Amino acid sequence: MAEEEQVFSSKVKYDGIFTFKDFYKFCHDWLTEETNLSDFSEDKYGEKLAGDTKAIDVEWTGQRKLSDYFKEKIKVKFAIKNMSQVKIKKGGAEVSANKGSVEVAVKGILVKDYQGKFEVTGFQKFLRATYEKYIIPSTVTALQGKVASDCEEFLEQAKAFLDIEGRS
Repeated sequence: MAEEEQVFSSKVKYDGIFTFKDFYKFCHDWLTEETNLSDFSEDKYGEKLAGDTKAIDVEWTGQRKLSDYFKEKIKVKFAIKNMSQVKIKKGGAEVSANKGSVEVAVKGILVKDYQGKFEVTGFQKFLRATYEKYIIPSTVTALQGKVASDCEEFLEQAKAFLDIEGRS
């Protein structure tokens, strides 16, 4: 069985004006195009109405193969609270947008031996631990950094998008 090691966990919060549809598309496109996550799924999408406001919860999981032994897995959770429709002026025209609170949480996971080749016997598990600790420790460290870097860059891009969108 594959071993999953969480190497990154962080979140950003934003309160203000944004367009949920554009933000959703931006985040999805950035994750699939910039990090090349090939196995990408939406695990949860839920909306709750409360009067004029809406709460939305979205969970995504994306993975990509880094080598025959390692995989990168990124889990993203969006929590949008008190989202309402507003009209704003953009370029002299009045357009529809959303106002509310957005929280984006990201976890980066390095998956080792994702095919489970070293999990058949106790001796193979010992070999795997020895392999990771003494033969490829620099590779493990570099890939942990890569996963963390991808997650951090995504959060920065998402926050920048919201900041720019809110100023328009």
